[in-house]
Order: sequence, then C-alpha cells, then structure tokens
Amino acid sequence: MQHFNNLNNILGWIVFAIASVVYIITSEPTASFWDCGEYIATAYKLQVGHPPGAPFFQLAGRFFSLFAFGNEALVARMVNTMSALSSSFTILFLFWTISMLAKKLANRTGELSTGKQWAVLGSAFVGSLAYTFSDSFWFSATEGEVYAMSSFFTALVFWAILKWEAVADEKHSYRWLIFIAYTMGLSIGVHLLNLLAIPAIAFVYYFKKYKNPSRKGMIVTLVISIVVLGIIMNGIIPWIVKLAGHFELFFVNTLRLPFNTGTIFYFIVLIGVIFFGIRYTRQKSKVIWNTVLWAFTFILIGYSSFLLLVIRSNANPPIDENSPEDAISLLSYLNREQYGDWPILYGQYFNAPVVGRADGNPVYRKDVEKGKYVIIDARKGTVPVYSPEFMTIFPRMWNDQEPRYVNDYKKWSKMKGEPVTVEDEFGEKKTLQKPTFTENLRFYVRYQLGFMYFRYFMWNFSGRQNDVQGMSDRKDGNWISGFRFLDEARLGPVSDPPKSLQSKANNKFYMLPLLLGLLGLVYQLRKDNKNFLVIALLFIMTGIAIVTYLNQHSPQPRERDYAYAASFYAFAIWIGLGVYALYELVSKNLDQKTASIVVSVLCLLAVPGIMAKEGWDDHDRSGRYTAKAIAIDYLNSCAPNAILFTNGDNDTFPLWYAQEVEGIRTDVRVVNLSLLNTEWYIEQLKRKAYDSDPVPFSLPWDQYKEGSRNYTYFLENENIKGYVELQQLFDLINKDPERMTMQTRIGPISYFPTKKFMITVDSMQVMKTQTLIPDQAQQMVNEITWTINRSGITKNYLMVLDLLTTNNWERPVYFAITTGTEAYIGLQNYFQLEGLTYRLVPIKTANRDSQIGLVNTSVMYENVMNRFEYSSMNDHDVYLDETSMRMTMNLRSNFYRLADALIAEGKNDSARMVMDRCLEVMPNESVPYNFFVMPIMEGYYEIGDTEKANDVANDLLTVFSEQLDYYFALKGDRAEEFDYEKQQNLAMLQRLIQVTGRYMQQEISDKASEVFDLYYGLYSGE
Repeated sequence: MQHFNNLNNILGWIVFAIASVVYIITSEPTASFWDCGEYIATAYKLQVGHPPGAPFFQLAGRFFSLFAFGNEALVARMVNTMSALSSSFTILFLFWTISMLAKKLANRTGELSTGKQWAVLGSAFVGSLAYTFSDSFWFSATEGEVYAMSSFFTALVFWAILKWEAVADEKHSYRWLIFIAYTMGLSIGVHLLNLLAIPAIAFVYYFKKYKNPSRKGMIVTLVISIVVLGIIMNGIIPWIVKLAGHFELFFVNTLRLPFNTGTIFYFIVLIGVIFFGIRYTRQKSKVIWNTVLWAFTFILIGYSSFLLLVIRSNANPPIDENSPEDAISLLSYLNREQYGDWPILYGQYFNAPVVGRADGNPVYRKDVEKGKYVIIDARKGTVPVYSPEFMTIFPRMWNDQEPRYVNDYKKWSKMKGEPVTVEDEFGEKKTLQKPTFTENLRFYVRYQLGFMYFRYFMWNFSGRQNDVQGMSDRKDGNWISGFRFLDEARLGPVSDPPKSLQSKANNKFYMLPLLLGLLGLVYQLRKDNKNFLVIALLFIMTGIAIVTYLNQHSPQPRERDYAYAASFYAFAIWIGLGVYALYELVSKNLDQKTASIVVSVLCLLAVPGIMAKEGWDDHDRSGRYTAKAIAIDYLNSCAPNAILFTNGDNDTFPLWYAQEVEGIRTDVRVVNLSLLNTEWYIEQLKRKAYDSDPVPFSLPWDQYKEGSRNYTYFLENENIKGYVELQQLFDLINKDPERMTMQTRIGPISYFPTKKFMITVDSMQVMKTQTLIPDQAQQMVNEITWTINRSGITKNYLMVLDLLTTNNWERPVYFAITTGTEAYIGLQNYFQLEGLTYRLVPIKTANRDSQIGLVNTSVMYENVMNRFEYSSMNDHDVYLDETSMRMTMNLRSNFYRLADALIAEGKNDSARMVMDRCLEVMPNESVPYNFFVMPIMEGYYEIGDTEKANDVANDLLTVFSEQLDYYFALKGDRAEEFDYEKQQNLAMLQRLIQVTGRYMQQEISDKASEVFDLYYGLYSGE
C-alpha cells in the first residue's frame, strides 16, 4: 500500500506539473478583456473592485505581483500565473480525489493488486487531464479572474472531506472539518461558488457516521445541508456585517458615541461569545457543538479578508467602488444593491402591472459635522408592488428592462399567454397577456437549462462550433459532436466553411469525453451508489442549481460557461471512473496489469489527447496583447488632461489596468457612464487622481446624492421658444433647486422645461486652451445647440451636462466611439474624431452615411501612425477571440475615415501610408477581410494606386465568393438562417462591381459580375 501511496503522490505532482506548464505557456501575458483589467488593477494596489468583492483574491494577487520585481509590465503576467497555478493545483486535487474514489471501487472486488493500482492511477491520470483540457476551465486558467481560484477552493474542500472520511475514526479527525470551514471562509473572499459543495460534503459525513443510511436520513441530511448553506450565504455573510451596522447606528446615533465605537464593541462581544462558547463546550465534552463553534470561528477568520476592503476604502484609492468605508456601507456592497435584485422562488412576470409602492431600506451616510449617520435616501415608495394575478411561484420570465428581453422570453417560451384584466396603481384598467406557468417552465427548460447550462456542458465534453456568442440560432455558439450525421440532424446541413469563416474554436471531441464520463457515472451508480450520490450532488449544485438561482434573461452580454466549471469538475471525476470501468471489462480477457496499461493509454490518447489537440489553438493566448493595446489606443486618442467618457466593461477595465498598473496616461480621467449614476462615484471623480485634476462638477452633494435627481424629465414649456442656455438651468438647480422639481401623482419629480439646449461658446477660451487650432477658427460656432429627443435623462447624463457647463473648454472632453449613440445625448454634430474617441468641439458638422463628426487629420494621423499600438494582430499564430475581433473592426473603420479625410484634403501620400498601415497591422491572413476593408480599396483607387487596389479587390472577391459558395450550399431551414449574410455579401459584390467599373478595372468587375449574377439569381429564386 505504501508503494501505491508513493506512486499516487508522484503521479499527482506530475499531473500538476503538466497542467502548470500548459496553463502558464498558454496564459495571456497581460490583461484580458472583461473584468480581468479591474481585478489585476485592484489586486496590484489593493483597491476596491465591484461588489461583492474578492479581497482574498486581491491579497494573493498582490503577493504574486511582487514577483514582477518592479516591472509593471509583468504584473498582469504574475497575476495570470496565479490563476494558472490555482488551476493546476485544482488538477492536482482532482487527481487525488479520483484516485481515492477509484480505490474504493477497486477494494470492493478484493485486494488492491498491482493491476488494480495501475488502473486506479490511470483513471486519475486520464480524468484529471481531461479536465485540464476542458474548454471552460482552460479558459479561466489563463487569465486574471476569480474563477480559477474559486475552482481551486472547491477542489481543495472536496478532497479534504474525502481525507476526513479516510481518518474519521481516528482521534482529532475533526480538524479536517475545521480546515474545510476555514477554507470556505477564505473562499468567500474569492467567490461564493465554493459554498455549493456543502450538500456533497454533508452526505460524505452522513454516510461515514451512519452505516445503515435510510431514505429518511438522506432527506434530513439534504435539508440540513441546504439550511447550512442558507445560514452561511444569508446568515453569516450578511448578518455578521448587518449586526455590526445596527450596533454602530445605536452607539453613534442614540448613545452619541464616536464613529466606529459600535462596530468595535460588537466585535468584542462576538469574540467573547465565541470564546466562552468554545470553552463551555470543551468543559462539558460537547464535541459536536465544540466543532461547530470552531468551524464558525474559522469561517469568520477566513471571511475577515473583507476588512481589507473597509481599510482600503477609507484610504480613498482611485478605484473605490461603492466606497464601503464602514459596516453600514459594507452591507450594501456585499448585498450587491448596486445591481438590483431578482426573484427566484416567487415573483412577478415580466409584464406584471405595478399596483402600489412599498418602502425600501433607508440609505445612511456618515456625517462628520453632525457626528452621526444620517439618512440621505429614505427610499419611500421605491419598491414596486405587482398585481397578484401576475405573481407566480418559480418565476423565470421576469425582467422587463429591455424590449429584447421580452421578445426573447416570448420566443423561447413560445408564448401565447392568457388575457387578464387588471387595475394598475393609478386605477387604470388594462388587459394584458399573462404567460402561463407551462410557458414559464418551457423558458426554464429550453433557455436556462438547455441553452445556458447543457450547451456549455456539451462544449466541454462533446465539441464546440465556434467562439462567436450564441444567440439561439444554429449559426454560432452551438455544441457539436464531430460526427456529421449527428450535427446535421441538429444544426442542418453542415459543410466546411471557407478560411474567412473558419474558427479556431471549432473543436471536435467526437463525444468521447461525454461517453467515458457517462460510463463512469453508470458504473459508480451500480457499484458505489453512496459516493455516486455525493458526486451527483456536487454536479447538480454547481451546475443546475446555479443556473436556477441566477434566473438569467436572454440575451446575456457574453457567454457564461465559466460559472459552471465546478460542475464540469464533477463530471471529470466520472470520466476518470469510466476508465476504471473499462479496465474491469477488459481485465476479464487480459491480465490485470496489461489491461490497466492498455486501457489507460488508449483512454489518455482518445480523451485528453484529442481535447488538448483540438483546444490548444483557441486557448493559447500567448503573444496576445490586444486588450492592453486597445486601452493604450483609447488613452492616446485623448489630448493631455482630458476627460474620457466610457460605458462598458471593455472600454473601461482595460483602461483602468493601463493607468493603475502600468502608469500609462494617468493624466486622462476615465469616466464610466454606467457608474456615473451613483453618488459615491461622482464624489470620487471630484478628487484628484494621479496626474488628473478633479472633474469639474458644479452640482452640490444634495443634488446628486442617492435618491436625488435619479431621473430628470423633459416637460416642455410652451412659452419657451428656441434653445435654453444650459448654464441658466444649472444655476437654478444650484440656487433654487425646488424650481426644478414638480409634484405629480407618483410623487415629486425633477424636470427641465425643455429638451433643447445651448452652450454659448467662449471663443477666447477655446483658442487659449487649444481646443481648436488656428486653421479651424473660422469654423467655430457662437453657440452649441442641440436637442435630446427623449422623455428625460438619468443622473449620469445630468452630470455630463453639468460638466459641460462648468468646464468651459478648460479640459478636453471625449467620448469613446464604443459608448453608443445614446451616450452622446444628441451632441454628435459637434464631435471630432481623433482616434478611438470623439472630441467635443465648437464646430458643427453634418453627419453623413452614419459617420459621426469631422476628422482632425493632423491629430488622428499622429495617433494612428505613431502613438497607437496594434499588439500582434498581424500574427496569424496569435489567437484573436470574438471580443478582440470586434475591436479590429473599430480600428479598420477608423483607418478608412482618416484616409478618406486625407484624400479630401489632397494629402494622397499620407492617405496611402494610412491605408498601407491598416493592411500591415491587420492583414487578411490574421484578420480576414470583410466589408470594413472595402473603403480601403476605394481609397487606393482614388489616389491612383491601382495595383494595391486590385490586390485588395481580388482578395475581397475571393472572400465574398467563397462565403456565398458556403451559404448557398446550405439547405432547408439552415439556409434561411444565413439570409442576412447572403444579402450582405451580394451587396458588397455589387459595390465591388460598381467601384472597379468606375475605375476601369473591367477584368475584376466582370469576374465579380459573374459571381453576383449567379448567386443573385439563386437568391431571387429561393
């Protein structure tokens, strides 16, 4: 047995080494898109990220960042390496977990012979490597996000409970349970996913302590485990902080003691109660209760990492989301109040009419001058009460925030509804189509379970179509098997796409991991049903239970497979056990040792071998610097000391990383419009950050505090003609805010008496601040006038207007080109394109052909040609995922706009260099040509560079022709799904014909015409 244990340890560490090498060499060398930039930035300087926080991840990330040895460019690499090592440790504990479970199966049929030992180790080797190369886990292992570390904690606690089981009858075995409690406490500071292992852990305990388990006992165990899970998630995590808040309010507001007195007293009492409880249970030999108290204590010790957020928030770092400076604000942070709530077991349908309003929880803030906490928002009547007729148990179709959510609810549920007449809060009767409960469940089964869980499950163990986000059609984001007849039965006729449509993420596993896992599942169910139940609970709680709890609407901003990695971990255990099942079958005809080696090697090649081969090219992020490059390009598109408005994760978090970690362009103040709706963010913007001065807002705190001016209505006054000076409106708000409020049947509202605004231009200031260059002086307008064609504006846009009135051209104001037209609040006619940003300038430009603003050719040329970074977009070996590819479209569009403007100015040589640069940094081989390259071709023709134009035209003709070949080869319903793509390619061909004809390139024009006539005829006949 000692020999087996030694081999078990050695092979476990070999698997760890393999996983470490794989993850480190395929990890991204810098920040990735989405949340990674924020996590790395907040870890590096121990700042406060988005709720509910990940303080332990930040502490660990800070430790790993020290190994950059002062080289800021290596900080992201070190944090990504932390994720890689967290993932490889996950694989290590998975190996040991599978070996323990397989060993139990082996011991059921007699002595653990040498052949059985090799079979057990082979099972662990194959199962752990299968998970190593699984799609979702590999993705998380190569970036600086919390999910890799969260998976590590899940693997650790599950392995630990199996270790406890092995020594449960020994003295001091309970130390393993306390270790698990401590680990879970630490994991709260990473992600709450780890807590979902509690039911599985509870059943390991039950089966060990009760030799003759009963159905009643299992039901009681399940109930107790869910209760314990609920106590930790809804009791310990919020109530430890909530009670601290109550004590703080009582001591400060009632007893008039200094701030933090109540919090300090509360924790002294809590520690005292725990101490005397442990002492009492020890003296009375109450072992179970003593263990429970120790476990509770160690959960709190792990959970105490959240003190980091309070400590750092009080230091007012540049990133201080929600500003959780005390127990009261920390509770709001932990409860994710910024993001709102959603129903789970009981709630409203999406079209439920509001019949009343209830009060929400009041919002407190520390008032140093008054020496107490004051209510800044009573939240009176802020909680909608819905019609009982539209309430249901287990509501799945609930979110009405966007019309597309409602449309998708109807599509997925095949909703017809039933008419119901109700009376709303104003006494008006309405007849609405209420979804039936059957339709509600249909949405749950088809979308939430099928599309948002089992689709991802099949990605990992059957195969993946491509890396384009799935939108419920058969074109993108689906799972595949690799067997044409099976895939065609689900997705329609399948043919090999041309190179321009090929995806590195087209991975075919031929269902081998799935089949091996199902074999292991059935085998364990038959041979060891107790441990089968344990693994099944882990599988369900970390998969189906999560998707049920999240209650997601359609569509989502991105794919969410990373959230279910722990469920796929459980299935990988069954993959390993499937190897042992095959061994047992083969050993009937071969000697045990030979059988173990043959089965292990064949399964190793057929499952993790194929998974590694297929998945390597789309998981290898080495050499990819796209997110950092795009962040630099955004920042370098701005003049010194600029204010840059952004909106989403991908035009904000990479910029935070670039500034906070690498110190790039810290003079630019990045203002996220989504966060600008919050009081705490506005307060932070009013502070200096690095080289950036405070953002110049004029509104006092009481006019933008929480609950104040959340929405400003436009109620046009008939007596007001023309445009209103914006400064006058804000003067009124600052001097007499009541004049800008009105009483209505829904309570007091804020309003403006117009939607037509004007800013008088101070021409001297404009020229003094070099907002315009002397050559543009003649184009300067006396006033900026515009209309916001909406019913009103939210607080964030009110603050934008405030800034515009206060700034007086002192600082350059920019909008990222990716924020969308809504964020521009009607100012597009005064935009000037200078890179990946639009600068607000006092020059009016008539927008044409959906192109916004004029182009400042001198500034933009310098930016695009000399200051921008393009990473390795021209390297075909570097994998650019869907997000990175979307960014290339923005760059190509900007290259064209600059070249077009230069041509209009007669600067043909400069235009040629711009177009050459575009094709150099984004060649057809790495970023396939598309309609964004068509204007580049036209530009070459226009400046007389016919040879280059023809090269591009021929490449485009090949792309369009091949794509049309592919689309028209599809049959049936699948062909109809590509109707838009057919129209687009035909339109591009038609434009290619016109352009080449105009410039007398008859040969290319004729070829394009032949292709167009062929496919247009086919299209017309469909």
